[in-house]
This record gives sequence, structure tokens and C-alpha cells, in this order.
Amino acid sequence: MSNHSDEDLPGETTGLLNGHHNEWPNGHSPSGGWKHFFFNRRSTPGTESPNRLVRYSASTWHITKVTLMSNYVNFLLLIIPVAIVGGELGWDPTTVFILNFFAIIPLAAVLSFATEEIAMRLGETLGGLLNATFGNAVELIVSIVALRDGQIEVVQASMLGSILSNLLLVLGMSFFFGGLRNLRNPDGSGMEQRFPSGTAQTTCSLLALSSASLVIPATLYNVIDSPNEDKEGPILFLSRGTAVILLLLYGLYLWFQLRTHHNLFDGVHHEDPEATQTSVEQEEEREHEEPCMGLVPAIIVLVATTVVVAICADYLVASIDPIVETSQISKAFIGLILIPIVGNAAEHATAVVVAMKNKMDLAMGVAIGSSIQIALLVTPFLVMFGWAIGQPMSLHFETFSTVAFAFSVLVVTYTVQDGRSNYLEGAMLLGLYCIIALAFYVSPSLDASKAIKFVSS
Repeated sequence: MSNHSDEDLPGETTGLLNGHHNEWPNGHSPSGGWKHFFFNRRSTPGTESPNRLVRYSASTWHITKVTLMSNYVNFLLLIIPVAIVGGELGWDPTTVFILNFFAIIPLAAVLSFATEEIAMRLGETLGGLLNATFGNAVELIVSIVALRDGQIEVVQASMLGSILSNLLLVLGMSFFFGGLRNLRNPDGSGMEQRFPSGTAQTTCSLLALSSASLVIPATLYNVIDSPNEDKEGPILFLSRGTAVILLLLYGLYLWFQLRTHHNLFDGVHHEDPEATQTSVEQEEEREHEEPCMGLVPAIIVLVATTVVVAICADYLVASIDPIVETSQISKAFIGLILIPIVGNAAEHATAVVVAMKNKMDLAMGVAIGSSIQIALLVTPFLVMFGWAIGQPMSLHFETFSTVAFAFSVLVVTYTVQDGRSNYLEGAMLLGLYCIIALAFYVSPSLDASKAIKFVSS
């Protein structure tokens, strides 16, 4: 047996990496060492080796390992090379769309993981700001690519779809499965899950504001008594001015959430002892969370993943027009239903899981927080970006889209205002989402760029 102890060689527990390939510290078997090497997310033997080659190799493997193990959907990363090759070689558009669709799902999970790793290194305020900025990075990247290609209807539908999927699908599934999992109190009576109602009402007020920002342009468009080509100027001017105001309000909301009133968003519901105890336990869990990799490796993973997402998004968007021409699916349905799934599948599943564990404040944070980010940050940014590249991206959505969004915000506001949830309320939200999805499935595709054309003077 080796005379070297664990203290002599910190971080190295396998014979291969500590230079004694036939010897195993403390009598551990080779199988235990290799399990640690391949499956331990917290550390990897060799990362502290004095041998530079061993240290760099072990560090590279550690970064790869913790990234791959960060989410259960990451096995889909194997699809990425095939998806890129298919797009480059011009395979069947439907095949290219499906391959890149499933390729972006794990990339979104990796992007979220890298962002969280960096956020934990930056502290509470800067970390919260980073999460608030990159929380919907995949939707933003896909929308930028689509906007560059003039797919304005897809961009508008994907923004609306992302909001509705969070408000109705994710929140509905969280309420439904969380309610079924926590159905009874210890005394046998019916149980309702609880969350801070004050925070929910504040965020719903912001969503109501974003709803108004879509209703007003749609109303103005119908009020102006002029040919369609004469309406473009006022609508674009209103949309861009509104976008600036929404971006300023989002910045103020971040200051409110992260600095002056962060206590309202810490998950503690002071009016209810049970909710307070649950929130305290959640805070203790969060305090014990530690980053799995350093700051520089996390940034490298973030940048590399962003580049790959952009490549896959390019092929995904390029295949939309051929699919619409050869199938009965409209662009609105692709943007409303399919693209939001790409960007948030892993995050949505996480929200449902934590809701089943009776951590409703976390589930609410994922669903409503993401909706606010899309409504007040991503959509206004895309309006300004479209202005910069000469694309007529506006806040004038189709009337049906605007009405669907407004009613969804209204229903969610009434649902969360009491700070309680159950499976029936979840079923109601899911039902409304299905109704809207069916309506968009049968609706004809209307290219928004034909309704409002940008005229450069």
C-alpha cells in the first residue's frame, strides 16, 4: 500500500494522477477512484497536481464533466454536430428544423448553468443583474437571427409565445403538479401551496403595463383613418418611443428588486408561519450552493455556448419558410409554441420539480420573472435593434395576439392575487394555454413585414 496520505496529495485520489498507478490511498479500490474522477461534480483528481500537463488536463475534464452533468437534457448535445452538418449541407428543411430544434434545448440549459456559475462568483447584486440580463438569452439570439432575416411575424410570435408559455404553461403545470403532490394537510384537509402574494401582484402589475404597451399601438393602428402605408410612420414612432420607456422601467425594476426592496423578493412571506419556515429552509439551501468551476472557465463556456446557439439558430430560422410552404403550420404557431419550448424546456421542468417540492416562490420566480424580462427587456430591445438594422419591428402585434396576451395577464393576476395555489387553478391556466394554442394553429399566417414596410429616406 502507498505511504502517501490524502493530505500529502490534496485533490488527488487515483493512482494514475498522483503518480503511483499501482497504489491506492487509504486502501480504496480503483472503482471508487474512477467514480470520483468521472462523476464527482465538486472536484476532480489532478486539478491541484504540481505537474502542469496533469493539472491542465484534469481542469479541462472537470469543466467538461460539470457542464455535461449540469442538466439531464444534456445528452441531446450529441445532436449538435449532426444538426450543424445537416444545415450546412442543405438537408430537408423539416429535418434541419427538427435537428436544430433539439440541439438548442441542451444549449439553453448549458447557457443557464454557465450564467448561474458566473452569478455565484459575482455576488448577490451583480449576480442577480447577470441572471436578469441573460435569463432569456436563447430567445434573444433566435429572435435576433430571425429579425435579421426579416421574419418579423416569427419574432413577434416567439416573444408573445415565451410570455404565454411562462404565464400559462409553466405556471399552470407548477400549480397543477405541485397541487397534486401536496394535496392534503397532515389532518387530512385539502392543502393549498403558498407564495408571497405581494411580490406576485407587483410583477403582475408590470405585466399589465406591458400588455397596455401592445394594446395601445393596436388601437392606434385601427383608429388612424389612413391607408396602411400612411400608418407605418406613427406606429413605428410610437413603438420605438414605448420601447425606450419600457427599457427604462425595466432598469428601475431591477434597482427596485436588487437594491432598495430586495427583501420583498427573498421568498419570505411574513404573514404565514408555514411559508416563512419553508422560505427559510430554501434560503439555507441557497447559501450552501457553491460554484462548480472558476470564473474564467464559466465565461469561456458561456461564450462558446452562445456562438453555437447562434449557429443552430441560423439554420433553424432558415428552415421556417420552406416548412410553412409545404405544411399546414403557420409562422405564428411556430413562433408561439415551438420556439419558446426550445429556449426554456429545461428551465420549465425545473420550475415544475421545485413546485412539487413545495417551493412555490422559486417556481413563481421562474415563470413570472422570465415573463417580465421578455416583456420589458427582450421585446423592447428587439424593437430598437430592428430600427438599427432597418427592419420594421414594432409593438403593433396582430389584434388576436394582443387580446390573447391581455386576457392571459388578467387571468394570471386574479389567480395569484391571494398568494395561494392549487391543482384546479393550474388546470385553468393550462386550459387557457391550450385554447390559445389551438386558435393560433388554425389562424392563417400574416407576414407583419407586409403590413408595415420600413421606408428609408
